[in-house]
Amino acid sequence: MSRPTISPASDPTVSAARPPAADDRVDAVVVGAGLSGLYQLHRLRELGLTTVVFEAGDDIGGTWYWNRYPGARCDIESMSYSYSFSPELDQEWEWSERYAAQPEILRYIHHVADRFGLREDVALRTRVTRAVYDGADHRWRLSTDTGRTVTARFVIMATGCMSVPKDPGIPGVDSFTGAVHHTARWPREDVSFAGKRVAVIGTGCSGVQAVPVIAGEAASLTVFQRTPAYVLPARNRPLRAAERSALKAGYPEFRRAQRRSRGGTVFAPPTRSALEADETERTAAYEAAWEEGFLNGLVRTYTDILTDEEANATVAEFVRSRIRSVVTDPATAERLSPRTFPFATKRPCLGTGYYETYNLPHVALVDLRATPIERVTPRGIRTSDGEHDLDVIVLATGFDALTGSQLAVDIVGKGGVTLRERWAEGPRNHLGLVSAGFPNLFTVLGPLSPSVLTNITVSIEQQVEWITDCIGHLLRNGLTEIDATPSAEADWGTHVAELAARTLYPAVDSWYTGANVPGKPRVFLAYAGGLDRYREECDTAARDGYTGFTLSSPGAFPLSEERE
Repeated sequence: MSRPTISPASDPTVSAARPPAADDRVDAVVVGAGLSGLYQLHRLRELGLTTVVFEAGDDIGGTWYWNRYPGARCDIESMSYSYSFSPELDQEWEWSERYAAQPEILRYIHHVADRFGLREDVALRTRVTRAVYDGADHRWRLSTDTGRTVTARFVIMATGCMSVPKDPGIPGVDSFTGAVHHTARWPREDVSFAGKRVAVIGTGCSGVQAVPVIAGEAASLTVFQRTPAYVLPARNRPLRAAERSALKAGYPEFRRAQRRSRGGTVFAPPTRSALEADETERTAAYEAAWEEGFLNGLVRTYTDILTDEEANATVAEFVRSRIRSVVTDPATAERLSPRTFPFATKRPCLGTGYYETYNLPHVALVDLRATPIERVTPRGIRTSDGEHDLDVIVLATGFDALTGSQLAVDIVGKGGVTLRERWAEGPRNHLGLVSAGFPNLFTVLGPLSPSVLTNITVSIEQQVEWITDCIGHLLRNGLTEIDATPSAEADWGTHVAELAARTLYPAVDSWYTGANVPGKPRVFLAYAGGLDRYREECDTAARDGYTGFTLSSPGAFPLSEERE
C-alpha cells in the first residue's frame, strides 16, 4: 500500500508543540490529535484559551494514523466524510476517489493542520496516563508517560470511539517465529506479503478491506472467520473533475442538510414497511441499493429494516443470495453467509472484491465455530482440525469500542472516585458529554452519543461546537465549572436504552453492546435516536440554561485572569 509523503512540517521526529506556561498550567487539555482533537483545538483557540493537545502517536491523524493496513479506506463518501466548518477548505481540497483510502485521508488531515496552524500546540509521542480532579483548586492534573504533568481547567477526551485494539485472547501469539501485525497498529514501513503464507484472523471491516489486497500478493492466504459479516459492494471509483465541481457548487446546502440529517448523510427517507411490498418490488429495491454502493443503502430502502425481524429477514436473505451468486463453492458461500444475527445489527462492511477473493485457488476459509483456534505455535496456527504453517499473521480482531479509550486513562473525579468505578456496570453520562462527578471533563464521540451510528465527521463538529459554546458560556458569565447532575445522567441512560430497545440492536452480541470484550458490561453503547434528534436534545439543554447540569463558580477566578 502506498504511503503519504510526510512533509518537513509534519516530520514525526520533530515535536513542534508550543510549551504552555512555565508552571505547566493551561486553560484546556485535549487528549488525542485526530479529527476530533484538531477541530476542538481550533475552536478553543477562537475562545482565546491556552490549549495543549497530547497525542500518543508519532504524528497527528488519530484513526487514520494508526489504521494504515492494506486496503484501509473510509466507508462514507469522501466529500461527506470531511470537515464542514470552513467553506474555503471545502472548495480547495480535491478528493480523488468516491471512498478515500487511508493515505489520502491522512494527507487531508495534515493539510487541515497546516492550513490552520494547529501543529504547534500538539505534543506528539505523549500518552496521558492519569487525570485527577483537584477539588481544592477545581482543576485537573494530568500525568503523561513522558513525565510531564499539566494542570488545566478543562479537559476534552478526543481519544476516538475505535482506538483501543481488543486483545485477541489467543494463547501462544508471542511464540510465533514469523511476523504478527494488528490492523489497528500497522507498521509505518511497507509490509511485503510476496511469496508468503499469510493468515488473517477476523472478518470485520478491517479484515474485509485487507483480505482482497493481501490475497493479491501472498503465495497463500488463510482467513480465520468466527462470525461472517454482511459485506456490501463499495462501487468505489475515481471522482471525475466535473463531478467534483458540481458537488462543490452544492456544498453550502449539502452541508446544511448533513447537519439536519438523521445520520450525517443526505438521502430521501423511506416511507413504507418492507412487509407492505411484494417480493418482486422488494428485490428490485434491494438490487438498486446494492448497485449504488452505500453503507446504509439497504437499511434506507424501508422504514422497518432495523425494527422488525420479519422485515429484516427479507434483506438478510437478499444479501445471502448475492453471496451465493458470487462465491462458486457452495460450502464456502454458506460459511460466508451470516445467519446468527439480523442484517445491520452489527456494522455492515463495504468491500471491494471481498467475496470474489474466495474463488481464488490460493485462498482458504476456516470456520472457527466448527474448528476453533487452540493456540498459535512457533510455526503457525493450530485449530482443532490441525496446524496451518504460516509466515505472517494479521490480527483483524477489533476494538474495545467507545469506552475503551477513556478507561485506558486512570481518570479520578470528585471524592477520589475513578471513572472505571463509576462505569463498572456500563457508561453513565448526560448527553454523552459529561459524567457526574467529573466536572469540566468532556468527551467527543463517547458512549451514549450517536457517534458510531452516524457519519462521525458531522457528529464531531456537533459535539465540539456544543462543548466550545458551553465553555464560552461559562467564561462570559464568570463561571468556572460544569458538572452533570446524577438525576439527569440516570434519565439520559434510561432514554438511550429505551431508544435502543425499539430496534433489533440490543439483542445481538456485538461491539455495539460490548459483547466482544470479555467482562465488559452488556449495554447498548450508542444513541439510536438519530443525530438530528440528539442535536435538538443538546441545543435545548443549552438554550434552557444547561438543564441537567450544575454550573458554578466555586471560589475560583476567571480564566482570563488565570492566564495573565
